[in-house]
Amino acid sequence: MVRKITLILMVNIIVAGSFAFFLFQKERITLADDHHHIMRSKLLINVPLSISFLENNSFYLLEEKIMQINAQQYPEPKQWGENVSGVIHRLPTQEKVIALTFDACGGEWGSDYDKELINFLVDEGIPATLFINSRWINNNLEEFLYLANLKQFQIENHGTNHRPLSIKGGTAWGINATSSVHEVIDEVINNYKKIYELTGLKVRYFRSGTAFYDEIAVQIVEDLGMKVVNYDILGDAGATYSANQVKEALLSSKPGSIALLHMNQPLKGTTEGVKLAIPLLKEQGFTFVTLDEGFKLSE
Repeated sequence: MVRKITLILMVNIIVAGSFAFFLFQKERITLADDHHHIMRSKLLINVPLSISFLENNSFYLLEEKIMQINAQQYPEPKQWGENVSGVIHRLPTQEKVIALTFDACGGEWGSDYDKELINFLVDEGIPATLFINSRWINNNLEEFLYLANLKQFQIENHGTNHRPLSIKGGTAWGINATSSVHEVIDEVINNYKKIYELTGLKVRYFRSGTAFYDEIAVQIVEDLGMKVVNYDILGDAGATYSANQVKEALLSSKPGSIALLHMNQPLKGTTEGVKLAIPLLKEQGFTFVTLDEGFKLSE
């Protein structure tokens, strides 16, 4: 009798465990497919990284693609900078829309959170795309999850260690670039995986630290399934502009402009400049879109 009861209990445990794993799979796939964030349950938080990345067949394809890229022989890059082949600078539309993009860089000088700026965007209902670096997430996990849960913000990839992207090395603004195909992949994919693990979001766009690349690194990002997006409006010059300079930069926007600003330097002029510019841009007939919304305008 005892053995029978024990057997029944074991069967129930196995069935319950299988059902729980099924629910885990279903929830995560829904999150990934519709790019919508739902707060994670304890079950999701406790699942090991090595297991969770096997739940969706697309990650098998990603790992296969990474192996192919690592094995490929690439030519010597011929371009270096912000404007190399393959980098997107504007939305493909003539409608009076602007994509505000905010970088969160992380690191010793860039791990703060501009709460006043975010609160202003939320209060005004201004959509924006947030390029988030892995180091910033590590220092602002609660804030990151809050931002990922707001539908008006689109979360995208600002790299793992905020490095310029190259297969041969180099520097930009005093920061050493990646120097091999393997390092390019790590800089892009490690943060991609971190964002997915925390939110279920599969990011679509990448911007490197300093926004510098060679054209081969850009091609690798595209092979990994993302597009490289820079800007045509230098909104705050690495959070060095005064409020008036930020305002004037944003007022130079044209239909389809992508503005680069920062959300990790609350003591700088970015917030006040954005506050000054938004009402004036609205008066000129501009509206604001995420990158996804902007790119869909040309479809």
